[in-house]
Amino acid sequence: MRAVCLITIKPGKTDKVMEALHKKRKLLKEILPVTGRADICVLLQGTIDEINNMVIDFKKIKEIVTTETLIEVEVNMGW
Repeated sequence: MRAVCLITIKPGKTDKVMEALHKKRKLLKEILPVTGRADICVLLQGTIDEINNMVIDFKKIKEIVTTETLIEVEVNMGW
C-alpha cells in the first residue's frame, strides 16, 4: 500500500524536520520539501498499520504542526 503524507511545520524548521524524517527511513520512499498548503510531502509504502504507526510517530516531532495522509485506493474503472 502507498500513501502520501502532507506535513505542515513551524516556520524556519524545514531543515530540522527533514533531518528527523531521514532517520525514519523504514517506510519512507521520498521526502520532498514543497510549496502550497504543506511544507513537506512524504511518500510512504507499507501496510496500513505500518503507515498509521509512522504517521503517529511523525507527530512526536515537535516542529510538525499538522499532517494529512492520503492513502492510495484501488478503483475498478471498468475500462
